[in-house]
Amino acid sequence: MMRRLAFALLIGLTAWAPVAQATEVVAQPAAERGPVTNLPLPRFVSLKAAEGNVRRGPSRTHRVDWVFKRRNMPLQVVSEYGHWRRVVDRDGAGGWMHYSLLSGARTAIVTLDKLPLHAKPDPSTRIVAYAQEGVVARLGECADGWCEVRVSGIEGWSPMAHLWGAGAPAP
Repeated sequence: MMRRLAFALLIGLTAWAPVAQATEVVAQPAAERGPVTNLPLPRFVSLKAAEGNVRRGPSRTHRVDWVFKRRNMPLQVVSEYGHWRRVVDRDGAGGWMHYSLLSGARTAIVTLDKLPLHAKPDPSTRIVAYAQEGVVARLGECADGWCEVRVSGIEGWSPMAHLWGAGAPAP
């Protein structure tokens, strides 16, 4: 009975709501959000553990397809289900991992061999080091197409385009 009354009140209020003006701006569709965390999908995370089982489905009863064995490796979360996150690596390989194996700490993989790391976010500044392709770097701040990275204790700036895991995730 209470449900019917609440529904009737809701319908009644809707019927009396003022008509929207023709000059109203229509809101842009919001980015997709995960049903569990309400965080954006897709998004980047990193592997917290030294090893992480990648399963065929979102439970411990599903078969382990392979094991990621690289601590801090960046991964892209593309779906959520309970305590499970569907992730993909930079090659597009993926599966379901338990959320406890993942960290919100941002890392990126260098995608260019001998990537110059600059003292400032400007290609004309001094090069402080070179990073090899495949190296995992810790991400600092990113702005204007550049990211501050830390590799083996050395800090520098790199163009975001050469760091998988630094830019906006692919939908």
